[in-house]
Amino acid sequence: MVTEDGTVLSDDASDFVLLSDAVPDAILEIRYYSTYNFVGARIDGYEEPVALLTKEAAAALKEVSDDVIAQGYRLKIYDAYRPQKAVDHFVRWAEDTSDVKMKEYFYPDLEKDVLFPLGYIAEHSGHSRGSTVDLTLFDMKTEKEADMGGTFDFFGELSHPDYKDITDEQYANRMILREAMLRHGFKPLDEEWWHFTLENEPYPDTYFTFPVCRASVR
Repeated sequence: MVTEDGTVLSDDASDFVLLSDAVPDAILEIRYYSTYNFVGARIDGYEEPVALLTKEAAAALKEVSDDVIAQGYRLKIYDAYRPQKAVDHFVRWAEDTSDVKMKEYFYPDLEKDVLFPLGYIAEHSGHSRGSTVDLTLFDMKTEKEADMGGTFDFFGELSHPDYKDITDEQYANRMILREAMLRHGFKPLDEEWWHFTLENEPYPDTYFTFPVCRASVR
């Protein structure tokens, strides 16, 4: 299906896999299935707390997982494939400037009406193409998330990977994650330390619509 603006949409999940099958060592904390996210509610299209990715992205992420395990870490996944329905939910939320219940946690320094103009919220997301993942490191020694000096989905300069007004340890943790992802074929985003897309993603121009649940890939 092609929309009026030329966007290609597809509900074909045949090239997707359950991330926990492909990368069994990864820990899942699917934030958009929960209410602990910048909206403060479960997001449309997240029917189960699972993660889906294209087969190609999942295979590359397995290599990343093996890499960081050798360094004493496991991957912790916040989000992977994101259906277009979820992105539409974000857009509706951004347009309702009266709903600011999660402001103190995710955008304390910004007014909500700037989130769309500044690009924090958009009508389409690379996540919907199926080869983008949001993640962090879990330190197996401390049995806690590695301290990245900022939280997932925080809207602001603090989230930029090269932000320097954090401790040396926090910056080093960001670089451990970044370098492992780059070694295995992912490219980073300048504004978010947790966000990576497979460099050679198989569907660079297609946005998928099926829900996040096991049944989509069975």
